[in-house]
Amino acid sequence: MKSVDKPKILLVVALVGVVGMAFRVSWNALYDVARALGMDTAGATLYPFVVDGLMALALIATLVLVGRDKKLALRVLGGYTLASLILNFVHGAIPELHGQSVGWGELADRPAAYYSLVLLATSLPVGAIFFGSDLVAKILHHRPDTATDDQKSTQIEINRSMSDLGESTPEPVTTVAAPEALPAPVVVDLPTPVESTRALAPVAAESTRPRGATGRVPDAARTPRPKRTPDQLLSEARKLTADWSDGELTAESIRKGVRTSAEKARGLRDTLRAERASGSEESAA
Repeated sequence: MKSVDKPKILLVVALVGVVGMAFRVSWNALYDVARALGMDTAGATLYPFVVDGLMALALIATLVLVGRDKKLALRVLGGYTLASLILNFVHGAIPELHGQSVGWGELADRPAAYYSLVLLATSLPVGAIFFGSDLVAKILHHRPDTATDDQKSTQIEINRSMSDLGESTPEPVTTVAAPEALPAPVVVDLPTPVESTRALAPVAAESTRPRGATGRVPDAARTPRPKRTPDQLLSEARKLTADWSDGELTAESIRKGVRTSAEKARGLRDTLRAERASGSEESAA
């Protein structure tokens, strides 16, 4: 047995001795009160165990339970302690209750005090059944925390270490020293490159994969057509529209026929209409 546990054992033994002596002192008072209530010898003998015994049970419950259950045990302990004090006071104040004489004496002339004391004395056994059963049930269902203080402190340190691991350590900030002044650049005379007199034509990169249709063909990929002069365009338009009527001679038709721009097609249309108008006037003259 550890030496640390000896003081605790001595305290428990001293507490049991004090409680036992106090129970013996209160025995006569509670026994005489029970006889005055009309109980027989067996009932009066058990009555002190009901009152003071529940006080001892409530005291044990306060040492075991925690939280709300502990508060309930403290209230039961305080209530039954106060009730036992009142009954001991009444027993000492009324000589008729001492010994074998049974009766409430002069309190019988005061109905309020008489009935209050009778109600208090008779309700204690019923309350002992209710509160005693409740406290015993709470003690049996209580799950004590068996971890020692060292284990609790170790667990706290582990939790702190795990929480510290979750936080990322910031990277150290490295300071870069300012560069020193660089020496002045040295000028070197290089030969002048010979400019190429021939422009390099853009060459399309070859691809091993077949290229799919992408809609409009870019201008760089189109086959260049020979540029025609205005006289050539007018000559082609004359040949194209030789059999056309004046209604068919439109800029859109000319543009599609000679494959030129809309602006040039309108110029060709105006020229051809002017030539037809002048030819009609000469034939009429």
